[in-house]
Amino acid sequence: MGKLIMIRGNSGSGKSTVARSLQKEIGRNTLLIPQDTVRREMLWAHDGYDTAALPLLITLLHYGYEHCETVILEGILNAKWYASLFRDAVELFGEEIYAYYYDLPFEETLKRHAAKERRFAFGEADMRRWWNEKDYIGYIKEKTIREDLSQEETVRMILDDIS
Repeated sequence: MGKLIMIRGNSGSGKSTVARSLQKEIGRNTLLIPQDTVRREMLWAHDGYDTAALPLLITLLHYGYEHCETVILEGILNAKWYASLFRDAVELFGEEIYAYYYDLPFEETLKRHAAKERRFAFGEADMRRWWNEKDYIGYIKEKTIREDLSQEETVRMILDDIS
């Protein structure tokens, strides 16, 4: 049975950077499923209830379970909107889910976003509109990542957790 690493949190938290680093560290046969890529680039779909991205994310999750040793699912992944994805994750991966939630102050996400290469793709107003305070799933235990944990420390923590 494979492992699922879920990395969630608000825009600008550092989820994508950590997910890419994890994929490189874990190595071959690791499927990275970035919500933004699926929703915005592959499908050009809006987010929300009934997003067109949801069925594809579920399909990719099943593919990863059947064909990969490790699956990394990362994104804002609003707990209400993506509930069916999380239920499928529990059915598939059971106890092999390692879930993490970035619980950062809004100002910290703005600061991190300003340092990104794609910082001009969207701004503070968008980030405020997308903001979900403490959007924990509830029935999947998520370890909290706070602002004092660096990218390197976060990657090391997750690698230690899954080994």
